[in-house]
Amino acid sequence: MNVLVTGASGWIGTAVVGELLDHGHQVRGLARSDAAVRRVEALGAEVVRGDLTETDELARLAAASDGVVHLAFQHDVAWRGNFADAARADRRAVEALGGALAGSGRPLVLASGVMGLAPGRIATEQDGLVPLTAIRENPAGYRAATALYALSLRGLDVRSSVMRLPPTVHGQGDHGFVATLVDVARRRGVSGYVGDGTNRWTATHRSDVATLTRQALEDAPAGEVLHAVAEEGVAFRDVAEAIGRQLNIPTVSLSPQQALEHFAHLGTFVGLDSPASSAATRALLDWTPTGPTLIEDLDAGRYTA
Repeated sequence: MNVLVTGASGWIGTAVVGELLDHGHQVRGLARSDAAVRRVEALGAEVVRGDLTETDELARLAAASDGVVHLAFQHDVAWRGNFADAARADRRAVEALGGALAGSGRPLVLASGVMGLAPGRIATEQDGLVPLTAIRENPAGYRAATALYALSLRGLDVRSSVMRLPPTVHGQGDHGFVATLVDVARRRGVSGYVGDGTNRWTATHRSDVATLTRQALEDAPAGEVLHAVAEEGVAFRDVAEAIGRQLNIPTVSLSPQQALEHFAHLGTFVGLDSPASSAATRALLDWTPTGPTLIEDLDAGRYTA
């Protein structure tokens, strides 16, 4: 296939581009900066300069492609406190991509997330099809609605699928959540967790996410929800202890209020219990994660070297 990949220069995007190229696909990667252009070119993909706000160009590129993988999101805008603006831009981009693919039967793979799908139990691919009130009442609801919109594109003969990602897509070079936790622990001199630390986060090595992305592009049925989850629940205390071992610092329990001060902008997330299953995804696409676990990556020093 000739595949358009948005977010091609990112942490997950570079792995996806490499996976697609290794399996004989041609890739055009969207890049919005000189640095992003260099990263995509280094992978051997064709570069298209642009960003999510250029919806007419996105539509043109999608129409000229055999399929689209949409990984881009304005994370810089979201982290500045404008999540709603970033989510609106994402919705307009998906509308442009989906509209260009309508009537073609071609695939559109949209990245989403598993966090907060089913508080208090293990979430499945069938959860989140009706967003919880807590999601609908905050800006995260915009992004959840976009995922549902993408699924509805099957009615327009788009082979759309939504791939829900863990908050911890880990590996060498990761600068996301886990790297931030390590940085916080290093600066604070202690590695913290909330309460008894039994709350769980999902985790997947980025190589396994890349594999599933390719499989979704090639074979996922229209309107399918996929969970890119290798570990359905890693206890947060285990993560904190692994960080503590690597940095040779104490591991401590924090109250929810202390966590807000200790972890800053991550304080509201680190105590969440959000496990998720990928059993249906594995059965559907014969996806078998083979990468190291999150704790193995931490114990190998990939976040602290």
